[in-house]
Amino acid sequence: MRAVATLIAGTAVAVLSQSVDALDFNTSSGILPWIDPDTPADRFAYVSSRGELWDLVMSDEFNVGNRSFRPGDDHMWTSIEKPDGVNAALEVYSHNMTSTRCDADGTCYFYIEAIDELTTLEVWNDYQTPPGYKNVSFFYRAGMVQSWNKFCLQGGMVEVKVQLPGAVSNASGNPDLKNGTNSRASTISYYPTWPGIWMMGNLGRAIFSASTARMWPFSYNECNDNVFLSSNQRISACDPNPGSGMNSYQGRGAPEIDILEGGGTSISSSIQVGPGMPSDFRTFPAKNDTTNWSCIYTNNCETPGANSPGIPTALYAKRKHGTWYQGMRYAANNFCKPDPSTIQSYTTVKNSLNRGVTENACTLTTCPFSRDPNADMSLMDGSTTQHWSINSNGTCFPIMNAYTGAYLCSAGNPSSACEKSNATQSNTTAVFEYQMDALSSNWEIHLAAYTSYLVYQLEWVTGSSGYIRWMLEGHPLFEIPASSIESPPQDIDKRNPVKLWLEEPMYMIFNVALSSTWGTKPPNPGKVCRGDGKDPVVNKICDDFPMYMKIDYIRVYQDTSTMSVGCDPKSHPTK
Repeated sequence: MRAVATLIAGTAVAVLSQSVDALDFNTSSGILPWIDPDTPADRFAYVSSRGELWDLVMSDEFNVGNRSFRPGDDHMWTSIEKPDGVNAALEVYSHNMTSTRCDADGTCYFYIEAIDELTTLEVWNDYQTPPGYKNVSFFYRAGMVQSWNKFCLQGGMVEVKVQLPGAVSNASGNPDLKNGTNSRASTISYYPTWPGIWMMGNLGRAIFSASTARMWPFSYNECNDNVFLSSNQRISACDPNPGSGMNSYQGRGAPEIDILEGGGTSISSSIQVGPGMPSDFRTFPAKNDTTNWSCIYTNNCETPGANSPGIPTALYAKRKHGTWYQGMRYAANNFCKPDPSTIQSYTTVKNSLNRGVTENACTLTTCPFSRDPNADMSLMDGSTTQHWSINSNGTCFPIMNAYTGAYLCSAGNPSSACEKSNATQSNTTAVFEYQMDALSSNWEIHLAAYTSYLVYQLEWVTGSSGYIRWMLEGHPLFEIPASSIESPPQDIDKRNPVKLWLEEPMYMIFNVALSSTWGTKPPNPGKVCRGDGKDPVVNKICDDFPMYMKIDYIRVYQDTSTMSVGCDPKSHPTK
C-alpha cells in the first residue's frame, strides 16, 4: 500500500487565521486575497506526502461563466493573442479561444477551445538571412492563459482537476472507447493536441522569445567561466550590477515545471533547467542509427550506449564518473487496467543491476521499468513491499523521457555545436550557446483522462532537502529530489555545472498547442487537417474539432512558514 496525500476537512477556521497572519494580509471576509470564496470549506488544508499540514493560499473554482481573460479583464489570468513560435507549432493563440462556461447540469469550468482553421500571418524570423518577415501558415487556433506578473508562488502543492482534449465522441471512430475508461489510451491519432498545465520563472514570459533568451531555463548561481561561460546567462552570479532592481552577484533565470504535458497516449511530467550537463555526462548519441533516428524513443538503438544512461554497465564505467541525473523516483498509474506481461520483480532487477547489465538496452528483468538504471529503488512512503521504479502491478508506468534537452544558440551562431542555418550573426544581439536539460518521465494514461475529470497534483518544496513530486488523485507518479540537481555526477575537474534547486517565483500557464514534430501530431501535420479529404478515418478525427481542455478548479497550498506567494520577492526580484 502507498501513503496517499490527503485533504483535511473541518480545519478551515484555524488555518485561515494562521495563513492571514503568515502572509500579513487582512480581508473583511477572513479569506486570503487569492482564494476563491466558492472553494469548499473542507478544502482549506492539505496534508503533504511527508505528513505536513499546508494551508490553502490560492484557488479559482471557475464557477462564474463567460469570464474574459483579455489583458486587464481578470485579476488572475491573461490570455494571449499571438502565433506560437516554438516546437514546430501549428496553432495561433487567440483571446476568444478561452473563457469559462456552466453546463445545464450546473458543472462550471475554465476551458480552452482548439479548432482547425487556416491562418496565414507575416512573422519575424531572426534565423533567416537577412533577418526579416516571412509568411507562415498556421492550421489551428487555440488558447493560452498566464498568471505572469500577477500570481506567482515559491513552493507549494498545485492541484488541478482537468479533462484533456481528444477525439472521443461516439462519431469519432476512436477504437479505445470500446475498452472502458480504465484501459490505456493507446490509439495516438485520436489525441492530436498538446495540452499543458505548467509553471515558469517570472523573469521569462512564455512564448515571448525576447524575454526567454538567455533566461530560460536557468537555475544557476555560480560564477566560474571555466565551468560555464557567464555571458550565456543574462543575469549571472558574476554581475555586480545587473540593473532593473536585481540583486548583485545573484544568478537568475526562468526554469520550468510541467505539471502535465499531454502527449496523446502518455503524459509528461518534467522540469527544465540550465545550464545542462556536458556531453560526456549524457547518454551516448545514436551515431550508428542514422536511418532510425527515433530509436531512442523505442529503446532499440544499435549504437552502443544510446538507449539508456549507464547501459551497458561496462561501457559507461570507462568514463570513471556517473552519467545523467541520479536518484529520481518513478511510480505506477494504478488506475490503468493491469497487463500481467509487464509485472516486474524487485529482487530480479536489483540483482541484475548489481551484476551489471551487458545488453545494450534495458529489459523488464535487467532495469527499472523506467529504463533509468540510476533511479531510486527504495521502499515507497513507508511501504514494506512496494518499491519505487518497479512495476510490481503491471499497470501504466512512467518511462524516462528520451528527450533530455536541447542545445540553444543565438541566430547565426557559427559554433560547430550549433545547428547550421542560413542566418548571419547579428552585431546588435547577444551571442550565446548553451545546453538546457529536461528531467522528464512519460507515463501512460487511461482513457478516463479524456472522457472525465482527473485530479493532477504537484508538490514543490524548495531548499537543498526539497523535492518535486507529481501525483494523480493523491498517488505518486514521479519525484525528483533536490539532490538530483545539486549533487550531479562529477569528473576529477568538476566540469559538470552544479545547478540550484528550483526557487524562482513561478507563474501558472494553461495552454493547448499542436505540433508537427513534438509528441502527438494532428492528421496531415503542416497541412489542413483533412488533407485531400479522402481518408474517412482522418475525416472523423477532424470532425471532432473543436476539442476542449476543461479545468474544474485550481488550488494551491503552502507551508506558509517556508513558502510564499508573490511575483517580486526581495530575495528574487522580477520587476
